[in-house]
Amino acid sequence: MFETTVPVRFGDTDPAGRLRLDALARILQDAGNDDFLDAGLDPLSPWVARRSTVLVAGEWPTLGQPMALATWCGGLGSRWAERRTSLSTTSGAVVQAATLWVHLDDAGRPAALPGWFVETYAGAAGERTLTTRLRLPAPPSGADARPWPLRATDLDVLGHVNNAAVWAAIEDECARRAVLPRAVDLEFAGPIDAADQVTLRSVGSENALSVWLCAEATVRVAAKLVLAGKSGR
Repeated sequence: MFETTVPVRFGDTDPAGRLRLDALARILQDAGNDDFLDAGLDPLSPWVARRSTVLVAGEWPTLGQPMALATWCGGLGSRWAERRTSLSTTSGAVVQAATLWVHLDDAGRPAALPGWFVETYAGAAGERTLTTRLRLPAPPSGADARPWPLRATDLDVLGHVNNAAVWAAIEDECARRAVLPRAVDLEFAGPIDAADQVTLRSVGSENALSVWLCAEATVRVAAKLVLAGKSGR
């Protein structure tokens, strides 16, 4: 387990001072890299997210609050591993996150977990095994739709839209509907590239919101949110 403390900064929050989903995604990515460094491993080894789950107990962390962060390996597969992270504040806010990451080779293809990774993290993972199967449905024919333009800053070193930029789309739809997420399941069916013409589709109800990012009618990202109510923006 790797532990540290992370503050909620100005660039991490919405106008109400709540930690945003995309900022949380960046914090989780950085924690994973810091864990690798702390273990004497290469933080630049390539991984891509397959699915993520975020669950908030109580209130969201807010501007200025220090968050106690702990992260560990939650399970292993043949070419993938889960990273679990817990963040908590002295005010009682608790965020639990789990992301399944697929390991890539130098050509960008899924590759077997390297020996150094298994040697380092198998103890924390125990006997827990994982699959990469996706569960969220495609959008219905009547889903709301709007363009989601890509920016150069959305792309990472692999030339794909970064994990945190995808969470920004989810955050933006929450803001448009003035709703506050309580739990989120997010799945990556495929990468979004710079040349893609992306459409954001969504369906909402009083207690739930589903969001999809589609390129040429193909779902690349799907998310299912449980809502805590109105955001108060």
